[in-house]
Amino acid sequence: MTSQAPFDVEAGLRALIARGYQFVHPSDEHGEILAVVGVRAHGCGVDVIRLNAEDDVVAMRLPETEEQVLAPRTWRWRLDGPAAEVLPALLALPEETAGPAARSGGCWVPGRGGRAKWLATC
Repeated sequence: MTSQAPFDVEAGLRALIARGYQFVHPSDEHGEILAVVGVRAHGCGVDVIRLNAEDDVVAMRLPETEEQVLAPRTWRWRLDGPAAEVLPALLALPEETAGPAARSGGCWVPGRGGRAKWLATC
């Protein structure tokens, strides 16, 4: 029986950045960071990963019609669990290249101090 090497979470995060994910850090009213959130708008929607802790991660592929990327009501794919399981699954999703999100150029994501940040389509 062969043992598989553990997934390198840091390398997985770098791979997301290389694919065009942009990261925001939502915070509470005291400025404490609540999570690290990566968002990538692409051809047929938006991919989101939220890291609350290394063992508490959720990733989703949202349709282009979903307006709430941090608290979506609909998704086309979702997985939660430890980063070492969620990151490789998210990285394994097929690329999607056509659709309204590509024409819109990106999406708005809530940021610090009640401000929104525009995340452009890669």
